[in-house]
Parts: sequence; C-alpha cells; structure tokens
Amino acid sequence: MSFVKAQELVRLAMMATRRRGVSLGDIAEEFVCSHRTAQRMTDALETAFPQTVQTIDDDRRARWTVPARAVAPLLTPSAEELAALSTAIAELDAQGMPTEAATARRLERKVRALIPPEAGTRLAVDEEALLEALGHAARPGPRPASSGKVDAAIYEALKGPFLLRIMYRRRLQDRPTERVVAPHGLLLGVRRYLVARDTAKVKGARLQHYRVEEIHEAHVLDDSFELDPGFSIREHAERGFGSFESAAEHGEVVWRFRPDAAEQARRFVFHPTQTAEELEDGSLLVRFEASGHLEMCWHLYSWGDAVEVLAPERLAAMVGRHRRSDFAALP
Repeated sequence: MSFVKAQELVRLAMMATRRRGVSLGDIAEEFVCSHRTAQRMTDALETAFPQTVQTIDDDRRARWTVPARAVAPLLTPSAEELAALSTAIAELDAQGMPTEAATARRLERKVRALIPPEAGTRLAVDEEALLEALGHAARPGPRPASSGKVDAAIYEALKGPFLLRIMYRRRLQDRPTERVVAPHGLLLGVRRYLVARDTAKVKGARLQHYRVEEIHEAHVLDDSFELDPGFSIREHAERGFGSFESAAEHGEVVWRFRPDAAEQARRFVFHPTQTAEELEDGSLLVRFEASGHLEMCWHLYSWGDAVEVLAPERLAAMVGRHRRSDFAALP
C-alpha cells in the first residue's frame, strides 16, 4: 500500500468513528471518488480495522463504524497541527476573545496529554521551529476590551438556549439599562455583536445586535426559549460586510479597483457572496450584497484612491472626500 493510500485509510477510519459512522456517499464526497472506489475503500477499512461494524440506517443505506479506541493509537498529532492549534489560541487572545482562548487551551492540554512520550520530544522541537517562523505571538494592534464574566454568561445562555438579563448601554445613553434578551448567536469581527431578540418587544420583532463591550453585566436566567425557525447565524452574518448588519443599508455594493491595484484586490475575499469581473482596461470590478457602510469605509480607506465606489451612492459619498493618493502600500 502506498503512503498516500495509507493516509487516506487513516482519514477514513477517523471519519468512521463518528456516531453515525460513514456511508458510501460520504466517502465519495470526501475523497472525490466513484461509488466503486468508495466500496473498495470500505473493504480496505474492514481489513485494516477488524473492529469495523457495518449497519443499515433508516434510509436503507449501509454505514460503517469504527470504535474510536481502535484508531486512537494512530492519531498522534503532527508538529504542524500542534503549531496551528497554538497559533489559533494566540489569534483568539489577539482578537479579545479570552473565553474561547481558554477553551482552546484546555483542548490543547488534552491533546498533548495523549501524545506518546517517545514522540513528544521530536514534536516539541519541530513545533518550536514552526512557531518561531510563524511569529504567532507577535501580532500588535487594538482590540475591544472584554469581560470574562459577561463572556461566560453569553456562552452559557447560547448553549441552553436560556434568556439573558443584561445591563446594556446604547451609543447615546449615559448609563446602561436593563434588558432581557433571547440570544441567537454571536458575530465576530472588529467588534463583537450578540444577536438577540429583546423580549420586551412585540412578538415577531426583528433580531437586534448588542455590542458585547457595551454589555456591563450579564446573568443567565432559568427560562429557556425557542430559536427563530430557520435561523442560521452563518446566513445572518453574510448580510453584513463585517460584524454589523442593518436592514436599511442592505443592498448591492460595487467597487472598482484600478489596474495597478487589481492584482492585490484579487487576493482578497471581501464578502462570501462576491463576484469579480476583470474589465478591458485591467481594472477589477467586485460586486456583493451586504450592509455595514461604516465598516466598509474603514476598510476602503486603507486602499487610498486605488478603489472607487460605484454603488451604493450613500457609501460613495461617505468615502469620496477621503480617498488619499499618498499611501506607500496597499493592504
């Protein structure tokens, strides 16, 4: 068996440790292979792992399951994987997300505890070299302040889901006021926003966004609630350019990057819904649908006069007088 085939077999075994196991369709999708190749892979799985169990699910499809204990000895993490985990923890700290960073550190400790002693020294040396090259800890820059107690309460409420009593200060308020909200999700970005419904509003009122750094206190209540039917935090997040979303601003956005900036702009994904079109003069036209004009302005400013806003007019007016030509480099 080739080295690549052996890697694929271990990968398949890891997939098969899931509660529902793995089907031929799952294998074909994961490995981009034919149905017949997927069948050959299950044959190899049963040969390499005699503990494999084949069952028939409710849809009359065959599924293969492997006990996790049979695969565990093969799952020693690589130096690259350990370095990626350490880098992710540093990024969470840098983004002002201490609760998530602490959770990731607990996971890291569990993973390292399972590494065989004979492999630990070699991995530590390789990981140290990678981390030094990545410079993961050297990321300066501003980030929002956060409260560990507020973060913990938000996560507890989201897991329930439970209602959350918060002391929240709006932008034009002098002091925070009490609200009881039904949390649906958390948007991460330059700022963090709690997506929630104010229970004091009439039933059917739209979800609101609460800036996490303006939540001065948060307490989880015993009352649970039902999430809005069909709500998806991913789809909700795509309505904004950053972490802010406004129904009033939502619409088509069109930016044109100069020919000398087009190559750099191609390396960016400005929004998940974007399309890009290269024009005859070499400039690049980027289109997407989103809201959050202020966050767009913050990003557009960094491009100086290398980008022109074609739509919407309101956004063009906001950035028109601030397009500079003396920036020494593009983002």
